[in-house]
Amino acid sequence: MAEAGDGNIKVVVRCRPLNSRELARGAKPLIRMSGNQTFLDPPEVGSQQDAKRATERKMMAFSFDKSYWSAGPRDEPEYCSQQTLYDDLGKELLDHGFAGFNACILAYGQTGSGKSYSMMGYGPDKGIIPLTCSELFVRVDDRKAADPNINFTVEVSYIEIYNEKVRDLLNPKNTGNLRVREHPSLGPYVEDLSKLVVRGYDEMMTLMDEGNKARTVAATNMNETSSRSHAVFTLLLTMKRHDTDANLDTEKVSRISLVDLAGSERANSTGATGQRLKEGANINKSLTTLGKVISSLALASGGDGGKKGKKGKADEFVPYRDSVLTWLLKDSLGGNSKTAMIAAISPADYEETLSTLRYADQAKKIKNKAVVNEDPNAKLVRELKEELEMLRAKVSGSTSEDIYDPKVPPEKQKVTYQAKDGTLKTVTKAELQEQMETSEKLIKGLNETWEEKMTRTQEVQKEREKALEELGISVERDMVGVHTPKKVGLRPLFWLLAELRNVLV
Repeated sequence: MAEAGDGNIKVVVRCRPLNSRELARGAKPLIRMSGNQTFLDPPEVGSQQDAKRATERKMMAFSFDKSYWSAGPRDEPEYCSQQTLYDDLGKELLDHGFAGFNACILAYGQTGSGKSYSMMGYGPDKGIIPLTCSELFVRVDDRKAADPNINFTVEVSYIEIYNEKVRDLLNPKNTGNLRVREHPSLGPYVEDLSKLVVRGYDEMMTLMDEGNKARTVAATNMNETSSRSHAVFTLLLTMKRHDTDANLDTEKVSRISLVDLAGSERANSTGATGQRLKEGANINKSLTTLGKVISSLALASGGDGGKKGKKGKADEFVPYRDSVLTWLLKDSLGGNSKTAMIAAISPADYEETLSTLRYADQAKKIKNKAVVNEDPNAKLVRELKEELEMLRAKVSGSTSEDIYDPKVPPEKQKVTYQAKDGTLKTVTKAELQEQMETSEKLIKGLNETWEEKMTRTQEVQKEREKALEELGISVERDMVGVHTPKKVGLRPLFWLLAELRNVLV
């Protein structure tokens, strides 16, 4: 991940071994790696159709921050293990988090390329997320032992973005599509998303496992347990320290986002139809938008061979809001975050692998502007209270320039006010009321005490366990990774949880 002063996104590529399906058809590996370089060789010419494409296919070379070879035997000296990946990416992610920076790792690649394996892992082969969570609490305990004046709070949220809709994976009551909002100070966020307090590694892994079981899973020809949704696992680390000499409390808050993107395969290579095709279109929409965002940011960061980016359309507009995924990743891409991307590639698919490598090559040009999040809550609460007072005055019509006719409904009354950035905005009174309610929610969440957070976490935990028990699903605490619920097959668990909503409410 980028060092302080170097804001480029860190990009690594990891190649998995040939799978049983590829071995059965006699596929030959097309990937070679040397140092930080990754080479993609063209496949052997077989059919007449291949012969036509042969002229278009050639050896391609790419350079990344790291090229990880996981395609051979584990005893090879160049083999990249889960621990190696964590040592290079996860440890640095935590370094940034404990320094007060926002940090993000996202895994990109076609279905079956090893994204979820790298991020989650299977059984004893733990991925970046469980290894990071384990080390997180070790560091918390070490810091507290070394400094009795420091205190840590760890909160977790877990969402999936499925068909452009956001679902809370940790709270069965949140069965609907959660709204994504953006606040001038807070940035993009998911309204009413559960943030649950965790006190140790085992609690964290239980939440992750239950969240994984709630993810929407469907079968495609490329991978029978292909995840059809993007998953964002977020750790909110709050560090409070009391300076006894100055009698002053200081606070740092960092957001660590771990993102497992849905597969980037083309529709004609999956054999998908109907609902699966619609899912693919929405996944491709968000990944296409992600590609546009990456291209725009690369150009704006001077991604034209080292020259400074020219002022133009790409600088003026980055299409973050064209998809839910990119809107929520706004800080992680070109914003306030230390970010790394894992490009997972298959060893025997020329077209898909080339597409992934080109995507990753663009991403490494992006420059972020990470800053330490020192005491953000106190400032944010103050700004929100000021905003709330202004909104209340406008809604009540207590200012001299606002005269409301009580006979006219709020949605037809126009109000003009000056926003924080100095611009004049005209909205309806109904929209103002909605903004006021949103600000009140944000203030309530920021002012929530540790005890209140613990109580809410325990209530949600009871509801989640009850919902899973009624579905005949148990949480195996020693099995961390991506699972298909045993007793519900491939039917998305959240559709079943939705049916339980009346029971839970």
